[in-house]
Amino acid sequence: MYAELAGSSIKYPNMKSKFVLILLFLSSIIYGQIEIKGTILEYDGTGKEKVLPDVNIIWLNSSVGTTSNELGEFSIPFNKDYKKLVISYVGYKSDTITVNRPNLGKIRLQPDIELEEVVVRKKLNPIQKSLFNVQNVVTVDSREMLKAACCNLSESFETNPAVDVNISDAVTGAKQIQMLGLNSPYLLFTQENMPSIRGASQIYGLSFIPGSWIESIQITKGAGSVLNGFESISGQINSELVKPLMDQKVFLNMYGNNYERYELNTRYNKVFSDKLATGIYLHANLRDGIIDRNEDNFLDTPLAKQINFMNRWQFLDSEKGWVSFLNTQFLLDEKQTGEKDFDPKTDKFTNNAWGSEVKTTRLDISAKLGYVFPELPFQSFGYQTAFSTHDQDSYYGYNTYNIEHTSYYSNAIFNSIIGSTQHKFKTGLSFNYDHFNERINNMDMDRVDNSVGAFFEYTYDNLEKLSFVAGLRIDNHNRLGSFITPRLHLRYSLWNKASLRLSLGRGKRAANIFAENQQLFASSRALNIINGNGKLYTLNPEIAWNSGIGFIQKLYLWNRSLDISFDYYRTVFTDQVIIDWESPQEIAFYNLDGKSISNSLQVDLNYEIIQNMDLRLTYKNYDVRLDYLSGTLQKPLQPEHRFFGNLSYETLEKYRKRHWRMDFTYHWQGEQRLPNTNTNPSMYQLSETARPYSIINAQLTRVLNERFEIYLGGENITNTTQKKPIIGSDDPFGPYFDSTILFAPVLGEIYYLGFRYKL
Repeated sequence: MYAELAGSSIKYPNMKSKFVLILLFLSSIIYGQIEIKGTILEYDGTGKEKVLPDVNIIWLNSSVGTTSNELGEFSIPFNKDYKKLVISYVGYKSDTITVNRPNLGKIRLQPDIELEEVVVRKKLNPIQKSLFNVQNVVTVDSREMLKAACCNLSESFETNPAVDVNISDAVTGAKQIQMLGLNSPYLLFTQENMPSIRGASQIYGLSFIPGSWIESIQITKGAGSVLNGFESISGQINSELVKPLMDQKVFLNMYGNNYERYELNTRYNKVFSDKLATGIYLHANLRDGIIDRNEDNFLDTPLAKQINFMNRWQFLDSEKGWVSFLNTQFLLDEKQTGEKDFDPKTDKFTNNAWGSEVKTTRLDISAKLGYVFPELPFQSFGYQTAFSTHDQDSYYGYNTYNIEHTSYYSNAIFNSIIGSTQHKFKTGLSFNYDHFNERINNMDMDRVDNSVGAFFEYTYDNLEKLSFVAGLRIDNHNRLGSFITPRLHLRYSLWNKASLRLSLGRGKRAANIFAENQQLFASSRALNIINGNGKLYTLNPEIAWNSGIGFIQKLYLWNRSLDISFDYYRTVFTDQVIIDWESPQEIAFYNLDGKSISNSLQVDLNYEIIQNMDLRLTYKNYDVRLDYLSGTLQKPLQPEHRFFGNLSYETLEKYRKRHWRMDFTYHWQGEQRLPNTNTNPSMYQLSETARPYSIINAQLTRVLNERFEIYLGGENITNTTQKKPIIGSDDPFGPYFDSTILFAPVLGEIYYLGFRYKL
């Protein structure tokens, strides 16, 4: 059965079909690679048009596909080897379109009302790597995040090998993300392509974005686009939130684990018309259990509670080309950790018991406005703006750290073409303002950072062979000065279903040394800034060049889909703020005098073993070396070798709504170099390296119907832990107390139970 194309008929007379195909051929000669475009709509028999986003569009008998955007529009590269497009969407009848012109116009899908019909669809993997995207981007959709507890953004990568997740220290329990062997400050975090986790929120901000609010995550390796700023060095992680117009009316999720952690996630969407909707999102979590299984008299995980509320508005007028979003989010987060008997009311700032509290209040307001010219669909204008206030009061034993961070961001972007859609460009202006007020023990540090920038990015699309994106931005920053940021990405089709990518880019950033390293306060180490001539804590800004090469091959082995890819990236710092742990009595901050290089190699294999059973295998090798004052050393707490394996399976009855989902994940981390502790007394010394270890996670989900599912899972079910995560835990006010050298989990086996309800 064929889809209905508005305004035209599917079947053409032979002569007309030949004429259309000739035009396609001539266009490809004149303009190079063309794209097939169209708009997916719902056909309900009433004549009303309703766009369908996230519809799967795939060339028949291939793995080359795309999805429709929030306006129902899609664009897919034309390939002379393919003739038909398969269009599928859950709840609608799948259709096959014969491609005989560049613009297919409006394509209407009919609802699938035959309840007993079994519909076989081409499956899109929940983790997708495109052959045609010029940049090295891994897209993770919400289906992947259902494979783990995924209570917040920091826990959304447990089944994804693109990034590494580590616990920053043995006291705060904060999770940090690494990419290409570099810590999270070298990553650019964005929410719907607007900066989100930066400055004061760098350590705890990953826990401020609930996983149930996330629709998809885009992970870009290497230097990103100039549109998003100049700070990205190792990559970018962008999270897209669920859209009120497309989301379920009601969503409810509850979760609990054996460490007395409980969570509530709920959403309610009100659709006023086919153009306007609002959503109310609520997240709450509580950890109130006194847990000390390693018997070191310190809590294994902090006591915590959080209330997180967001109101989101969406307006969409596909006929006139307008789309806009307005978000307001408020968060209150409180954590308490330290010794088991610590009572803040009586023990704060005393030597009765060592303790810590972190209280954060945050307000975020953001808006997006976009306009697509109806007569020129390749031309659009967008404006983004965001305002946030972050107020954190905290102390760690006798150390106090309070920070207030007020931020404003705006970005205006214009998109168009030069002659044809093969030559595209984006240009615009951006403005950043940050006011920091830091109080560290008895020191007050107040500063204002602001920058104005202009950017231009040119894209050349010839998807059968060479495509590239070249970008340049110029910024003027009150502390970093005036500078240029170049970025270049290339993609070349070597042969059928194989792509080679190259990238090169420069990044520059100001290191917020205290906000980004708050875990260092949970020790007796003295903080020492070795003065330079810079304008930020007397230190110079960080500057690095990132270059990379990647290869991906998609093919079929025994009639099953197989993807093989490898990436190699090299980051070279021309200036860097070194965090030196090599003296156990202090943490020293100073500018690089010598070399700092990070080499990262990753090899991936994805294979569908049998129908609905997928295997992922990944090997990573990191060579991260830098020049300390004491000499050239490998970066501490950084395994040189890592291995990842994931096996997932869905029972074949899933097309009858009731089915099982099973997921098994294996992490192996190789030997790690530990910071030097040789000058400590023998009882407080560690070995030079930490042994390799492995972690196993598993989850079982029972989907009872389209509305309700229940899941049971375990993390670290082999009970792998670090025997002595805190040095000097028996004397926390003594000179050797240190909770920062953490190379393995503190928590043992974690078991959890939860359910999800959708209406």
